[in-house]
Amino acid sequence: MVKALVGKPAPLGFRMPAEWELHRQCWMGWPERPDNWREDAKNGQQVFAEVASAISQFEPVTVCASPAQYTKAYDFLQDNANIRVVEMSMNDAWFRDSGPTFVVRDRKSTTECEEGQIAGIDWQFNCWGGPEEGCYSDWSLDILVARKILALERVPRFPHQMVLEGGSIHVDGEGTCLTTEECLLNPNRNPDMSKEDIENELKIYLGVKKVIWLPRGLYGDDDTNGHIDNMCCFVKPGVVLLSWTDDKSDPQYERAVEAMEVLSNATDANGRKIDVIKLHVPGPFYITDEEAKGIKLLDNAIPRLAGTRLAASYVNFYIANGGIIAPAFGDEKWDNEAFRVLSSAFPSHKVVMVPGAREIVLGGGNIHCITQQQPKI
Repeated sequence: MVKALVGKPAPLGFRMPAEWELHRQCWMGWPERPDNWREDAKNGQQVFAEVASAISQFEPVTVCASPAQYTKAYDFLQDNANIRVVEMSMNDAWFRDSGPTFVVRDRKSTTECEEGQIAGIDWQFNCWGGPEEGCYSDWSLDILVARKILALERVPRFPHQMVLEGGSIHVDGEGTCLTTEECLLNPNRNPDMSKEDIENELKIYLGVKKVIWLPRGLYGDDDTNGHIDNMCCFVKPGVVLLSWTDDKSDPQYERAVEAMEVLSNATDANGRKIDVIKLHVPGPFYITDEEAKGIKLLDNAIPRLAGTRLAASYVNFYIANGGIIAPAFGDEKWDNEAFRVLSSAFPSHKVVMVPGAREIVLGGGNIHCITQQQPKI
């Protein structure tokens, strides 16, 4: 069994590394819910396989599939020597949120920790809102995903009682965390905790010294209540990418301007002013009648209705070892612009745009949401 550590990460010398720091591997799940993934997840599985394949060019990938889906996932991925498929039960495949947040220890602290230089935080997961507002009614398997991953890797575990998803935080590895009030202060997460309480827990568990709070996330990102990874992320310390639109009639414009004002007046944990790079959103896109008909409306999941705006964002990408794995939506103008901006922002990385990412956003997220990096020590 994976050992639960006594104490808290920061006093033991741990911190959450930036996503661009070296990875041992990437973790992904395998989609199958017919009430979230259209056509019995056939289209979603194809794109998940393409994402795994793209990441595998840069680092190993572990794809976790349920017993019912193991053979299918294996058949999709068996020819790739840098991808392994393991059997794991889950309710859905959003490993950024149900998986562990890895923390590393760069040097010995005054309090010795015999378990080594890497550990995982096992936050509470309540399906993005709990019994009343969650995306589906049963997440009893999802709450075990983090500890299963840590057990497979024999990595010790920091259990935590606070509800938090990995997509709601982004760090620069040097003491600064980005998040949104819309998500972390939503009463469907931790109603008994104040903003100060939550910020203190982020500091003591992630090893950060400063939290920059954006008021809201991306317009239409109702499933997650405005996760930061659809809205804004670090490129390097002191530099962020922000989901932007030039269309003043788009509801996202108000949110982008609001975020820009906060970021422009903020400094990071080391006193640097924040440099903001605008990354224009695609679309807007809406669920089509055909897409809605392909989703089975069951009693235990939120409906995916025709006409609903999709929370599509190029910020929702994954930073691999030397690669940027980013969504492409078939919007030629903005897909090309995203490739240009990302290539400029990450000059030492190869940008790989994955076509068909619309299938992932139909399910409620995108590439960053379905991946979880494990740092290499």
